[in-house]
Amino acid sequence: MATFLGIDYATWWFMILGAVFTGYAILDGFDLGAGALHLFFNKESSRRIALNAIGPVWDGNEVWLVIGGGALFAGFPPVYAAVFSAFYVPFMLFLTVLIFRAISIEFRSKEPMAWWRRMWDISYCISSATIAFLLGVVLGNILLGIPIDKDGNFTGDLIYFLNPYALMVGVTTLALFMMHGAIYLVMKTEDRLYTKLTILVRNTTIFFSICILLLSFYTILYIPHLTNTIRHHNWMFLIPVGMVFSIANITRQIARHKFIYAFISSCVTVSLLLIIVAVELYPNMVISTVNPAYNITVHNGSSSEKSLMIMLIVAAIGVPLVVAYTSFVFWTFKGKVKLDEMSY
Repeated sequence: MATFLGIDYATWWFMILGAVFTGYAILDGFDLGAGALHLFFNKESSRRIALNAIGPVWDGNEVWLVIGGGALFAGFPPVYAAVFSAFYVPFMLFLTVLIFRAISIEFRSKEPMAWWRRMWDISYCISSATIAFLLGVVLGNILLGIPIDKDGNFTGDLIYFLNPYALMVGVTTLALFMMHGAIYLVMKTEDRLYTKLTILVRNTTIFFSICILLLSFYTILYIPHLTNTIRHHNWMFLIPVGMVFSIANITRQIARHKFIYAFISSCVTVSLLLIIVAVELYPNMVISTVNPAYNITVHNGSSSEKSLMIMLIVAAIGVPLVVAYTSFVFWTFKGKVKLDEMSY
């Protein structure tokens, strides 16, 4: 088996895939969180400011989702086939609300009527919250395992996805993104809206802290296979400990009104949560609840070594370019939001 720096190509691609989806969760996470909070703003000016805070970056942030889907298809075709066929209905719903979110942002300010703008405000809020929730439900089912046979065919039904654990992960994901989005918005606003958002930041942080605590207890008590790796490798205990400290630092920085540091800690929290997911899944990518022999792993579900090697070279060139572009956009539109005739 060919390796690079002592790590096989399939594992490298697994880590790149994880990094791309982590980038998506961090970047589009605050967009979705801001959208889920949209109806908490009562004034027209407040809603426009909140919308324009994510206006220059939201579509660019979704590029990371496209890259992640393409990377999954290219690097792990059996995983792509199994996951997208099993989650066909949730993904179709996901794409539908993704479209409604986009057109809500673009259509809202095309007409001046109050009812028109209210309709798209509701659509924007519901679609953003639904996307965040569905992402969590899919992740929860991936962690729990799905009923696939030896050919990777899904043998369950739609009701299977609505299990308590997946729903709890969905709510926790929504809570995380709402906190992440509130912190981002408070950095981009001022005056009365800033004051309102400082309250929302505290409330969403409390909501997320409660959700992650309940989810952690549920996982430890009822889903033991998700804690095996960390329990058997003592040094990995530092990952959840680091996550606890990053969450604690969010509340600390919020109390000090140092929201840029709170946002950094929120990004670290998202990253560490997904690192825990990757650590507990590896080497599996899709766990079969029918028979462990049917699990799709990093190695039996990957493309050929030559394909992975070529794609690693492409990724080494392409990913830094996307990072550079994203950084440039955020640097260009840094600072507080100011409404003008070109605003949403």
